[in-house]
Amino acid sequence: MPKFSIVLGIIFIVMGLYGYFGISSESITALIPTFFGIPLLVLGWIGLNEKYLKHAMHGAAVLTLIGFAGTVSGLIKFFKMLGGAETARPAAVTVQAIMALLCLLFLIFAVKSFIDARKNRAA
Repeated sequence: MPKFSIVLGIIFIVMGLYGYFGISSESITALIPTFFGIPLLVLGWIGLNEKYLKHAMHGAAVLTLIGFAGTVSGLIKFFKMLGGAETARPAAVTVQAIMALLCLLFLIFAVKSFIDARKNRAA
């Protein structure tokens, strides 16, 4: 999980920087994925140390839960956009949808990892 956290952190950082500089959205909100990616990257790096793995990955799971809660509306708007609805900023909606899906994917793998770790510890 720490490596997944590091990779996801890098992806979020790149998404935020691309949203801010690449799409020429000069709004600070375009950097929100970067603001989530940096701590996710740090938590993944901390989690590489077995001593801090449990706490770092729980922190990463909470962070991605907050990220998912904040971007799930973008996912809904994205599916409406695919259905033909007009949106003011389609690039922003797309970035939100990608972030929501990646956060959800991380949460699914994190919960599975936590369950597996508990089963292995009990056995």
